Amino acid sequence: MHVLFIIDPINSLKAYKDTSVSIMRALIDRGHRVSIAMQNDVFIDSDNIVKSNANSICIDDDLSKSTWHSITDVFYRFPLSNFDAVLMRKDPPFDLEYLYTTHLLEISERQGAKIFNSPGSIRNHPEKLSIMEFPEIISPTLVTSNIGFLKNFYVQYKDIIIKPLDGMGGVGVFRIKEDDSNLNVILEVSTHNGMTTVMAQKYIPDIVDGDKRILIVGNRIIPFCLARLPLMGDHRGNLAVGGIGKVQKLSDSDINIANIVYNRLHGRGLYIIGLDIIGRYLTEINVTSPTCFVEISEQAGFNIANIFVEFLEKKVN
Repeated sequence: MHVLFIIDPINSLKAYKDTSVSIMRALIDRGHRVSIAMQNDVFIDSDNIVKSNANSICIDDDLSKSTWHSITDVFYRFPLSNFDAVLMRKDPPFDLEYLYTTHLLEISERQGAKIFNSPGSIRNHPEKLSIMEFPEIISPTLVTSNIGFLKNFYVQYKDIIIKPLDGMGGVGVFRIKEDDSNLNVILEVSTHNGMTTVMAQKYIPDIVDGDKRILIVGNRIIPFCLARLPLMGDHRGNLAVGGIGKVQKLSDSDINIANIVYNRLHGRGLYIIGLDIIGRYLTEINVTSPTCFVEISEQAGFNIANIFVEFLEKKVN
């Protein structure tokens, strides 16, 4: 197979722990070819065909080196349908350019390209809001820009989390405790004085046991998760803000939640899904570029990238 990855600038990746790089390596190890492109390399040409400029790469064994990859070939105005598979792996934020790219990729699907995850499903499953499809497994939640509604929610639950709908890595996530003197300023800043929609959720004390990343890969629920433990004094377990990752087996509750989501989303062309679970509650569904393949694989001895590549081989052929 010749597989194209649409990713962030390759020099910005921390290759030794990057999920996309782990998939690239698994593909190359199985004899496949890997090319990379950025979002702005994808375009509709004057012949109405969706194409991309791309570079084929090889990967060094030592991913800690700055020269961990090298270019072996260059493609110019290459139709996406000529690749055996295209993996959309650009990180959020899901801005207008990301939105337009999903439309271009959807057009390329109609021209014969095989895109993973489905661009239409990526667009229709924003990572914060997607949980609203599963009210039976989420904590009390409010989505609004109305500061008065948010204050009422706070009065009702007394300890809440406020987070932006387009954030990632724990950025912009606030906890407002009972009698918090910063209530007004947090709500004003988060909503830009009532102009930006945010999500409020009842605080889940089980965060002290970790914000668990659970992976659904292909047609499998990975039996291990990464519990991301907050630093002392922080309410966020995200690795990007210093959380510590500990691999553990899925609990019965985790498996139940994962099965509920898998049964609903698998048929929509979402084949790499990252669930965030705190306690017995689903808090996010990540479908743009879910991570933690490497962290779980290294601690559990379970090669998740290889599992996905085996699935991809069957799906493409």
